[in-house]
Amino acid sequence: MAKGLPWVRVAPDSPYFVTDDGRPWHPIGQNDAITWPELQGLFRRKDLAAVDRHLDWLASHGVTCLRVMMEYAQGENRYLERPVGHFQPNMVRLWDDFIALCERHGLRLLLTPFDTFWMWIRWAKHPYNRANGGPCSARNRLLLCRGTLDAIKNRLTFAVERWGGSGAIFAWDLWNEMHPAQMGDASTSFGPVASELSDHVRLLEMRLYGRAHPQTVSLFGPVLQSHPDVADTIFRHPTLDFASTHLYADGTIDHPRNSVDPALAVGELVREALGHAPADRPYFDSEHGPIHTFKDRKRTLPEVFDDEYFRHIQWAHLASGGAGGGMRWPNRSPHILTPGMRRSQQSLAAFMPLVDWADFRRTNRNHELRVLSPSFRGFACADGRQAVLWFLRVDRLVNRSRMVDPDAPALSVVAELPGMDEGRYSVTAWSTRDARIEAEWEATSRDGLLKLETPPTVTDVALAVRPAT
Repeated sequence: MAKGLPWVRVAPDSPYFVTDDGRPWHPIGQNDAITWPELQGLFRRKDLAAVDRHLDWLASHGVTCLRVMMEYAQGENRYLERPVGHFQPNMVRLWDDFIALCERHGLRLLLTPFDTFWMWIRWAKHPYNRANGGPCSARNRLLLCRGTLDAIKNRLTFAVERWGGSGAIFAWDLWNEMHPAQMGDASTSFGPVASELSDHVRLLEMRLYGRAHPQTVSLFGPVLQSHPDVADTIFRHPTLDFASTHLYADGTIDHPRNSVDPALAVGELVREALGHAPADRPYFDSEHGPIHTFKDRKRTLPEVFDDEYFRHIQWAHLASGGAGGGMRWPNRSPHILTPGMRRSQQSLAAFMPLVDWADFRRTNRNHELRVLSPSFRGFACADGRQAVLWFLRVDRLVNRSRMVDPDAPALSVVAELPGMDEGRYSVTAWSTRDARIEAEWEATSRDGLLKLETPPTVTDVALAVRPAT
């Protein structure tokens, strides 16, 4: 397998990512699955050419990363192992092909070893169930059972030995949505399980390759409310490299009634996450979307609304201090992102060079930012020398569409950002919809306060702030 794609690592001087050759790298992408329309041609090599064209198209639209589960247990023919310990040749070849294609197009994968949602729902069918010859007597003991933990590590060993030398692997999500329900409804084993899986993978990679891919353990975000102690593992575990949660806020993100409230929820949740994590540890949302609308209410959001909902969440995530724009779970029929969402990702990717991410030690400033224009809400992260801001119109929602009125009169946003070093700054205003620079000017910070006034804006605008040269 080709190994030409540089590996990704946590930046040494900021809570973001860089490649081994020192270039900033951002996780811009979404969740995908080997059974969903755009990747289904991988199985049994039914249409590798179509997958190849799709990955090329993604790369040309600024996508850098896909989060994918190594098996998808909604049906009976995408198990990676069956029986336990026997890796199915068709699935192994699928992953050989997929990783080689990602290498070709410069795309990277956030890999997680199990589809824990369908594993739980269809436990009666899963090969890890003792009734089917597996090691585990009950699904609520998945992460307590010694035989199951050994089988999980064996799967990770297989993946590391076969594919871990590739730069197409961005990182390992060692366990998708670790949950107390998998541990007898208790959270006391979060830390020990994360340690065991993390140490196993890292030691193996160091022995084989002399380096290790970044690691995380993801969490269904609402678990933080019921079991706040899990924050020690998810955000602060000493052997994990970055933090990731799944932002499914009830009634806003999971079932949006307008395109503004989900963005406001993301801003608060990212601020909360950054408050949990060490200052030098990257954080991003690795799964979000209108899951309640789609899964429980059996409804796909109108495309034009979903595009705006997606774009707003993406910029709220970035401007609040998350790495990249968050990773959508499609929750649409068909189960793919829309062309409008891809344009939003392309806009985000084009914005990235405006910031020196490798030297950006951001903190969240959403609450500290003072927006003096009541028609807008602001999101910001900064470190005293640089800042990323996003202003969203909140006073002109169209009743029928529940979207920001594109025909509203344009207004300038006046805001004050405290905590900036004294001096002159270069400010770039970015149109998130049109993917272009709207204006550039200089502003001065005095007494630690940077005053900003944007060009007239109808719906939203992003700002990149750097020291003037």
